[in-house]
Amino acid sequence: MHLFFVSVLLVFGFPFIMTDVVDSFETCKGFFFKEKCPVFPGILENSVSKNQNQYRIICQKYKNTYRYGTLYDIKNKIPLFSAYKYTGHTGKRPNVPWMMEPQLDDLNAGMSAFPNQANNGDYVNKEHVNRGHLFPCCHAADQDTAESTFTLTNAVPQYTTFNGGSWSVMEQKVKSTMDSKCRDEKNENNILAYVLTGAVSNTRTPPHLLKNKVNIPSDMWTVFCCYNKESKKWVSQAHWAENKDESKGDGKTIPPKTLGDLQTFLKSKYNKENKLFPDGCSDYLDADVSPPPVTDCCDEPDIEKQSWWSTVRNLPATFWAWLRGY
Repeated sequence: MHLFFVSVLLVFGFPFIMTDVVDSFETCKGFFFKEKCPVFPGILENSVSKNQNQYRIICQKYKNTYRYGTLYDIKNKIPLFSAYKYTGHTGKRPNVPWMMEPQLDDLNAGMSAFPNQANNGDYVNKEHVNRGHLFPCCHAADQDTAESTFTLTNAVPQYTTFNGGSWSVMEQKVKSTMDSKCRDEKNENNILAYVLTGAVSNTRTPPHLLKNKVNIPSDMWTVFCCYNKESKKWVSQAHWAENKDESKGDGKTIPPKTLGDLQTFLKSKYNKENKLFPDGCSDYLDADVSPPPVTDCCDEPDIEKQSWWSTVRNLPATFWAWLRGY
């Protein structure tokens, strides 16, 4: 029955990414600095989820290869963070549909098979927000990895003007900085940085939700750790910003901050100390390299500018959302 249900959904155009929902990040520890994942007390400790009823560990596997790791919040239906290694970029946005993760849900549960995650139908006719990558495809080193980022377990609702505005500019600057300053300690001809990018669920009352279901984050954050080819030290640089509408021109530059600054900010949100990287990455990389004058390859196309094929591809998700009453 399980395989039959998956087959039916594939026939009707529901794309899946066959990744691994695992018990521990040990399965894909290579995406973390020193192979040590972050510590969020009560949420993630010793590479293990402390609350399986809310947080699930995903080793994002695509075309039989692990591409990055994600801690996914099935209650709020958004990732807490994605972790990846930056080793260069393709510069191309792949032409693939957004995918889902079947292992997060019980596919034998009939027509209520996807209670634990967002689907494409949740974003239909919601022009003020779109699907914002945590691991942006323009940070992917090859086409297959870029394609793997198009899973909704790696996306959150971001205000369209924020996603394509100050956040996009920051992503491009971070990419340029890593290209310029970050190297593999064992081979300085190769680029290497360890990156964590996350979202802070909003705690508004009533909650700020997409389709009465998907949490629209209050804030976005990102931090990288790398071996600096000039100082010969491991260094880090962080950014965060409020997820808000910038259509009135109130967007601003997102300045680089220290790892300690970010951990203090996250403590104010989670009310507990956290540790994003193990010891050895606290030195601040004081660099803000201007990006090349190109458009971010991962910006979600404006609703009115999407092709007719994109519209057709979204029809199954729209139909699914209608069946479920969203």
